[in-house]
Amino acid sequence: MTTAYFSHPDCRLHDMGAGHPECPQRLDAIEDQLLSSGVDVALTRFDVPLAAHSDLLLAHTEGYLTELEEFIRQAIDTGEHRALDPDTYVGPHTWQAALRSAGAAVAATDAVIDGRAENAFCAIRPPGHHATRSQSMGFCFFNNIAVAARHALDVRGLKRVAIVDFDVHHGNGTEDIVAGDERILMVSFFQDQIFPFTGGVPLGSNMVNLPVPPYTRGGEVREMIEANWIPRLEEFRPEMFFISAGFDAHREDDMGRMGLVEADFEWITRRVVELARRHAKGRIVSCLEGGYALSSLARSVVAHLRALADV
Repeated sequence: MTTAYFSHPDCRLHDMGAGHPECPQRLDAIEDQLLSSGVDVALTRFDVPLAAHSDLLLAHTEGYLTELEEFIRQAIDTGEHRALDPDTYVGPHTWQAALRSAGAAVAATDAVIDGRAENAFCAIRPPGHHATRSQSMGFCFFNNIAVAARHALDVRGLKRVAIVDFDVHHGNGTEDIVAGDERILMVSFFQDQIFPFTGGVPLGSNMVNLPVPPYTRGGEVREMIEANWIPRLEEFRPEMFFISAGFDAHREDDMGRMGLVEADFEWITRRVVELARRHAKGRIVSCLEGGYALSSLARSVVAHLRALADV
């Protein structure tokens, strides 16, 4: 089995300012842990192109893309950070990094569909699952996973795909984009009553949302997944799986207050791998979302990759 690994130096250049949790060091920590764990030898590295405008239009409006580019161009011209909201900043390298992130998701989708890899992980930033059709928020600009899923459907001709979102925060942007699209089944869990304060009532019948209370541990999450995600995914029989992989539900990450550990992320991934092998020829594309405590992030990504690569 080949697990493809997509990342690019441009993703490190995006910087939202000193002390911001969504920092370039996140990718450095992952790379260091890949080397020290030996998991890097199980991965095949692929080139990362820039996303095309037509790729972004699969998930976002033309007006939003125009406004965002103009906003970022002003940061490029001045060489300064500009705030889109109190948490989300752009800098001179944000546009390029965001294009690389979405481009990685699309390229990974093509590599898996074409059989050049069984599955793929994109170590990218900025993340994407809070970006709606027409709004940046929550450190996100382009919704990488929604772009990739729609690429599989609208460009590559698949009929059904699943999006699996595990993150301490609800993937509101992805839900905004794919709700009501019956070709897509989205399943997620997230801590209830924290940013972005959505997800309690799903926007469409193609959503399985599991808001969980603070301090929920991995065993409880596993039981909820078995009872709620798995039957719907088995019934839906996706032809490909897309994972929004956030690791901020780890007990060491103070972005939330959940109690998962590396073994829980590995278990979730192995369950998705089992389903993908049964229904989707093993096809999975995973994209990095949250995870801000550098050590637990890096260890959790390695656990995720061990499950994807079956090592």
